[in-house]
Parts: sequence; structure tokens; C-alpha cells
Amino acid sequence: MKCRVCRGPAVIDIRRHNANFCVDHFLRLCRDQVTKAIAEFSMLERGDRVLVAVSGGKDSLALWDLLRELGYEADGLYIGLGIGGYSDRSGEAVKAFAQERGWPLQVIDLRDEFDYDVPTAAKVTKRVPCSACGLSKRHLFDKAALDGGYDAVATGHNLDDEAAVLFGNTLRWQTEYLARQMPVLPARHGFPRKVKPLVSLGEREMAAYCVLRGIDYIVEECPMAAGNKHLGYKEALNEIEARSPGSKHAFYFGFLARAAERFRDAAPDGPEESGLGLCTRCGAPSTNELCAFCHLVERSAGAEPVVLTTKGAR
Repeated sequence: MKCRVCRGPAVIDIRRHNANFCVDHFLRLCRDQVTKAIAEFSMLERGDRVLVAVSGGKDSLALWDLLRELGYEADGLYIGLGIGGYSDRSGEAVKAFAQERGWPLQVIDLRDEFDYDVPTAAKVTKRVPCSACGLSKRHLFDKAALDGGYDAVATGHNLDDEAAVLFGNTLRWQTEYLARQMPVLPARHGFPRKVKPLVSLGEREMAAYCVLRGIDYIVEECPMAAGNKHLGYKEALNEIEARSPGSKHAFYFGFLARAAERFRDAAPDGPEESGLGLCTRCGAPSTNELCAFCHLVERSAGAEPVVLTTKGAR
């Protein structure tokens, strides 16, 4: 294989681009795609302080690296979810990554700071584990960004993630979710701006980026994600992509260009417009006396910890 740009030896082929790239030009492609996404969707401005949600996986670590490469003041936030050995290894990977580069990293541990973890909360509240996890992370990312004076929270959602979520939301015509499936969610009272700079890059590209940049990341999937419909949607789209390269990109960006605006009215009103109150415990916008996160903590804190026996948690 030869690089499309310089005709030197290529290290990766990207079928949706019908092109091969050498190391230097592939890394440049990744930087250019992130730069283009940031500009096209007005995600960030020069001088913005960005809080990157890092998990130890390839996407979030690559995103942090890319934003720093592009000159943004990007700090990391890792949340220890208490998912057995999986969380232990993820936390170690993130801390090593930050320490090697001397980049600021904030660590929040659910068990240490709130006396619960995701497996325990899922059992006590009878929530799906991914629901308890997502609720916890969203609340803590928002709070850390607002308390720290950050202009935006950046997450490592890539093209594969966004196409799979869009697929699931379209299958069920979940209009409220379709209304919010954008690369940028603007800041509103009590919530920071949220951006997804990797929407033009797929999982394979992010894995290659990490290998070529020497980034050690956690390969294993979360042991509590088994049976998650999102993974099934990814598999279905992967089969379509194998037969018709570029389908994921056409599906997701076609939605943004031609259909997203049609669902705008289905988006929930912001707290100021809808007259939401504030949580009496943490001050976050809430429809009830306690927000969903504080209610989760109230029910889960102090409960006997759940010991995972699934593969990946020892």
C-alpha cells in the first residue's frame, strides 16, 4: 500500500475515503478531521478551557491528546465507577497517561466520595447498570465543569458511537433523543456546553491513532455492558459498513444536514424556560426536591457493596 498523499509506505487503509495513509499523513488526517468538526459545528473557540471526560479507553485518551496537539487548554476528569478490576485498570491507565505528560487530571471516586459504586447502585435502585453509570457521570462532569470554570465538556464519542445511537433512536422514533443528538449541546442554566470533536472519526481510526502515538489504553469492554443494545446496533452497522463503506458517515451526517432540524421542537426546554427548581442538596436543576443524582446517592450510599464475578472484574 502507498500513501495517497506522499506515495510512501502506508500503514492504514480507510475504505470510506478509498485511500491509504502513511503514519504522518494519517495523524494529520485525524488532526484535520477534529479541527474541521470543531469549526463546522462551532464547538470551541481559541482560549476556551476544556474538561475532557477520560475513561482509559482509546477514544477519550486520543481526544485529550488531539485537543492538546491542537493547542487547547484541555484538562482531564476521570470518575472511578467501582466496577471491579475493570475500573482499577482504567484508572491506572488514565493516571499513567496524565502523569507521563504532566497534564492536569481530576479524579473522583464514587465509593470514596459518595459511598456507593455503579454495581451497587444498579442493584439497589433496580436500574440498568448503564443507566446508573450514565446518570452519575453526567452529573459529576457537569458539576466539575461549572465549579472549575470550564467553557465546555468534551467527550470521546466517535462516528461509530453516534451512528449506533442514531440507529437505535430512529428504530424507536425517540424524538426527544433525536432532538438532542447533535455534536454540540449549548450551555444552559446549570449545564455546561458539551462537545464531541471525534464525530468524523471511527473506532478503527482511534485505535490506530493511539498505537501510532504510543498511547496505552484499556482494550476490554466494561463487564457490565454485556447485552447493551448499543453494542448490537454497532454490530449491525458494521455489517452494513463492510458491504458499503461510508454508510455510517452518510447516515449520521445526512441526519444532521437533512433531518435534525425537524426534531428541534421535541427537545426538552431548558431549566430557565421551563421553570425548573434547584436540588435542595446540590443545587443542580431539578423537577423535584432532590435531583436524580442525589436521589441515587440517598438510596445507594451505605448499601452493602456488590462484588462482581463477571469476566474483567476480579
